Amino acid sequence: MNKLYIGNVSEQASALDLESIFEQWKIPFSAPFLVKSGYAFVDCPDEKVAMRAIDTLSGKVELHGKVLEVEHSVPKRQRSCKLQIRNIPPHMQWEVLDGLLAQYGSVESCEQVNTDTETAVVNVRYVAKDQAREALDKLNGFLMENYALKVSYIPDETAAADAPAVGGRRGFNPRGPPRQGSPNLGARPKLQSDVPLRMLVPTQFVGAIIGKEGATIRNITKQTHSKIDIHRKENAGAAEKPITVHSTPEGCSSACRNIMEIMQKEAVDTKITEEIPLKILAHNNFVGRLIGKEGRNLKKIEQDTDTKITISPLQDLTLYNPERTITVKGTLEACGKAEEEIMKKIRESYENDVAAMHLQSNLIPGLNLNALGIFPGAASGGMSPSVVSGPPAGPQVESETVHLFIPALAVGAIIGKQGQHIKQLSRFAGASIKIAPADGIDTKQRMVIITGPPEAQFKAQGRIFGKLKEENFFGPKEEVKLEAHIKVPSFAAGRVIGKGGKTVNELQNLTSAEVVVPRDQTPDENDQVVVKITGHFYASQVIELLDILELQKRAKFYWEMQHLSVKGISSLGGKEWVTQGGV
Repeated sequence: MNKLYIGNVSEQASALDLESIFEQWKIPFSAPFLVKSGYAFVDCPDEKVAMRAIDTLSGKVELHGKVLEVEHSVPKRQRSCKLQIRNIPPHMQWEVLDGLLAQYGSVESCEQVNTDTETAVVNVRYVAKDQAREALDKLNGFLMENYALKVSYIPDETAAADAPAVGGRRGFNPRGPPRQGSPNLGARPKLQSDVPLRMLVPTQFVGAIIGKEGATIRNITKQTHSKIDIHRKENAGAAEKPITVHSTPEGCSSACRNIMEIMQKEAVDTKITEEIPLKILAHNNFVGRLIGKEGRNLKKIEQDTDTKITISPLQDLTLYNPERTITVKGTLEACGKAEEEIMKKIRESYENDVAAMHLQSNLIPGLNLNALGIFPGAASGGMSPSVVSGPPAGPQVESETVHLFIPALAVGAIIGKQGQHIKQLSRFAGASIKIAPADGIDTKQRMVIITGPPEAQFKAQGRIFGKLKEENFFGPKEEVKLEAHIKVPSFAAGRVIGKGGKTVNELQNLTSAEVVVPRDQTPDENDQVVVKITGHFYASQVIELLDILELQKRAKFYWEMQHLSVKGISSLGGKEWVTQGGV
C-alpha cells in the first residue's frame, strides 16, 4: 500500500508543485509524480510513509486554491472488502467501534495500524463487497467525539474481479461448510485496547514518570505505540495513583517495563531502600480464574517467573471499586515476565466473557448486556437502564422474587467474610438478597431469595453464577448450569410453548438448554404455572425475558384500551419466580 492517489488537483498544478509540497512537509517519495487531469499518483518508499502523507496532507494542504485529497491508490479490481478507517478518537472505547462497524455487515477482521498520530487507524475487512461499500459511504466523514472519520479502500489482493457480492444478514457470516459445534457468529475483531494494563504506582514517582513538560511519558508512548493515562487527580492525597496503558499486549508490557525502570532509578536517586514491587489492578471477575483451582495458575506463574505474587483480599472491594491489587515482587526482568503471564490470563478470561455476552445478545435482539454491568467495563453510575421499556408514564413491571438454589458448600463464598460480599452484591444489583436456613443437616442445596425488578434480578443472578465459577465450584472448562423453575402466568406459558411446541423447540436449539412446560399442569390460585429450564445462566434469562415482554405487552394493551391505573396494571406482574439450583 505504498502508492498514493492525490485528488482535487488544480489544472494549473504540475509535478514540480507536488514535489515541493512533499519536500516542504518532509515526506519522501520514490518515483516521479504522474499528473493527470484533476488527479495524480506517486509512490512512497513504504507503507508508513504513505500513511504519514495521508495524515499530513489530506484535507489540510492547499495547492492553487484547492485542498488536496490524498488516499491509497487502489485499482478497481482490488476495491473489494478491505477498508482503512483513520482519525479514530484516541479515547474511544473499542466496543463502540465494534458496534458501529457491525451496523453495515459482518466484520471478518479488524487490525489496528501503528502510526505516529494521536488518533487511531484500523484496517477492516468485511465478508462482502456491498457491506464494505455501504460502510465506506456511511462512515466517511462520520463524526465521533468531534473527530471526522476518514474511510478509504485499501488493496485487497485476494479479491477476484468477477467475484459476486456475498449477501446474507448483517452481523452474520455467509453460509459455508457444515457447522461444527457452536454456531459461527463471526470472529470478533481483534482490536488492541480491549483489556488495558492497569498499574498502581507510588505517588512520589508520578512526576518522574511524566518527566519535564511531559517529555518522558511522551517518549514512552511513542516507543511502545501506546496511549497512557496517569490518573493524577483521582483519590487526592492517596499514596498511590493508577496508570492505564492502552496498546497491544506487547506494547503494554514494554510500557510497563519502562515505567518500572523509571521508578527503580528514581528510588535509587532519592535513596529509597525498600523494594518497589509491580502492582497490577484487575477486575475481581477475572481474579478467580487467574488464581486457578487450589491456586495452581498463580503458583505456576510464580515458579516460571521466579517472583512472589500476592492478591489483595475480597474485603477491600467496594461497589465503586471492583478491582483487586496484584502485587508482584522480584527482579525487573522477572516482574516483566510475570506481567505478561498475568495479563495473558486476564485477557483470556475477558475474551471468554465477551464471547458469551455477544452470543447471548445476538439471541435477544435489543438486549444491552453492557448496560447491566455484569462484565467489567460495562456502563455504570446513574440509573440502570431497563431491559425492556413500557409505554411512557405507563405501567411498569413490579419487583419479583426469585428462589435460587445453590450448592450448600458455596454459601460461605456468596456471603463473604462478615457478610461483606452479599451486602456489596445487594447494593450493586439494587436487590434484596437473603439466604434461607438449611432444611436439614445433610442438605446439599441452599435457597437464595432475591427480590427486585428485572434488571436487578439479571445483575444479581449473573454475579452469583459468576461467583460459583470464580470460586471453582465448577471445573475450569465446565460451564455453570443450573435448573430453574420459573413461575409464569398461564398465558405467558402458552407463548413459551408456541403452536405445536414450535417456540419451545426453537428456544432449546437457540440456548442449548432443556425447557419443559408441563401441558397438564393446573394453574395455581394466581393463575401461574411452572416452567422448568436446565442450562446456563443466559438460557434461563431468555425465558424470563419472554415472560417480562409478554407481561408488558399485555399490560400495555390493557393500559391503552381500558386506561387502567398503574396499580391495576402492575398486578399483572405480581408473580413469583422460583429458581432451583443444581449441577
